[in-house]
Amino acid sequence: MGYLDNTTVTVDAVLTKKGRERLSQGRGAFTITKFAVSDDEIDYSLYNTAHPLGSAYYGSLIESMPIIEAVPDETQVMRYKLVSLPRETNQIPIINIGVSSVELTFGRSDGAVIAPKTTAGGVQEFDLSSFGYTAILYDGDAASLLIESPVTVTGVTPTLPAGTLTSAAVTRVGLQFKIVPKKVSTTRSTKLTIFGNESGATVTIPITINPEPVL
Repeated sequence: MGYLDNTTVTVDAVLTKKGRERLSQGRGAFTITKFAVSDDEIDYSLYNTAHPLGSAYYGSLIESMPIIEAVPDETQVMRYKLVSLPRETNQIPIINIGVSSVELTFGRSDGAVIAPKTTAGGVQEFDLSSFGYTAILYDGDAASLLIESPVTVTGVTPTLPAGTLTSAAVTRVGLQFKIVPKKVSTTRSTKLTIFGNESGATVTIPITINPEPVL
């Protein structure tokens, strides 16, 4: 890892393995249609509203920080993506799904509907009906993750966490989801994570799946 001299405006692009593969196939195969930006290297605690030289210098330390070179390792970069929010938004959006946990019993429940809503300060609600949410159920052997209400556009790319998901994980993109318990021999504990594809907000709750009771 290195740092770029911030005295000039620099665009430093490093292709991933897939990017190099597409580039080798010719310009027609290498067409950028979407991109994301992040501010992983910025320490906002350095914003000093008590600077003795006035407001023009509040962010001087941040502006003088070196910028990290592009790194094609998704586990190390792009953890804090920048998003576009409606004007007059003065609080960071959060996702509210109405429950703090879900417990289901096979044979006794037809499932639980998860209906995310994105708000700011618990008051201002955002209309995110275009790109919706990404839901990740980390143990697809314990329950099924269904799309209860789909997004209104096609080709929405799921928002995935840094690192690699296990083969048991299930990912869906939609507006509302349904968790349906599967037949298990013992109680299974897992997690459900909801990402806002437009807001960048996220929430994770525990999921418990119980086996069918013995009568």
